Amino acid sequence: MYVHKDFMQHKSIGLVTYETKLFWKSEHMEHILVTGGGGFIGSHLARFLYQQGNFVRVVDVKFDGYIQERYCNESLELDLRTWENCLSATKGIDKVYNLAANMGGIAFITAVGAEVMHDNVLINNYMLEASRRNQVKRYLFASSACVYPTYRQTDPNAKGLKEEDAYPADPDNFYGWEKLFTEKMCEAYQRDHDLDIRIVRYHNVYGPEGTYAGGREKSPAALCRKVAEASNPGTITIWGDGKQTRSYCYIDDAVLGTVMVMKSNYDKPTNIGSDRLVSIDELADIIIKISGKYITKKYDPRAPQGVRGRNADLTIVRKKIGWEPKVSLEQGLEKTYKWIEMQCKKASTIAGLRDHA
Repeated sequence: MYVHKDFMQHKSIGLVTYETKLFWKSEHMEHILVTGGGGFIGSHLARFLYQQGNFVRVVDVKFDGYIQERYCNESLELDLRTWENCLSATKGIDKVYNLAANMGGIAFITAVGAEVMHDNVLINNYMLEASRRNQVKRYLFASSACVYPTYRQTDPNAKGLKEEDAYPADPDNFYGWEKLFTEKMCEAYQRDHDLDIRIVRYHNVYGPEGTYAGGREKSPAALCRKVAEASNPGTITIWGDGKQTRSYCYIDDAVLGTVMVMKSNYDKPTNIGSDRLVSIDELADIIIKISGKYITKKYDPRAPQGVRGRNADLTIVRKKIGWEPKVSLEQGLEKTYKWIEMQCKKASTIAGLRDHA
């Protein structure tokens, strides 16, 4: 592994894009598949792996198109709920990063259950079996902090969730149950078929070039959009009472952590997130300050808000992987807000042109 000293000192990095010299010099080109590569984390991960000199195949049922430059060798539009597509996608592949999922923010995953479980179980079942049959050397599954039990997340002053805390199981939504089930399915394939497995549990990954509107966006993107669209002075609505807490991990950090887990010898579930706990109120205040606007907040206690408090314990990932987040919440939100503000302005201009057409 080669880590450039500038990264260790954490000098300023550009918008989501890593320079190749900052990380690994590939000893040889690997053939890598990134499923869900048309989405937020998947597209950023694919770009990073492509910049490292690997052959990268990206597969998704649709592509959001936010990343404009070339970020893979192959881009295939395939529905991975179909067995033949999974078999085709994994052919000739050394490593699989399986990020494909039907998912979204708290509004979506609390409203939709059967569709999420049906789609994701099919995808993960077929992807594991196809990877086994095509003799994939290593397989990473993108899990979620949603696997953690509700009874450990009732206090806003939340202690960091350790990987072992997932059991006894009691996720607060169907999405979390599906993720936990798939973790066990990965474990079974590892035991019975010697498939080399890695599992990352993402904790609220955010950043530019991702979903920011439409109902599937997560809280940082939703709040950035609300502030960007608000007048000055103006008002935004916070879901819940604003006292619920979370920790947030910037996309660049999450991508690096994911690749480091894949390259490591550690094969147990691993948290990828931040251990800085903030309330939704605090998150909104940071974004408002970045915007330079005078914004007041009102609250909607009837809106979905998820668990009361969630934080990540990073003991294992620091000790076993040597990773921890480097980008501060303020730095990450500034990049995210500026990108979303730009998208909102573009959308407003296009809407204005249509109105006058």
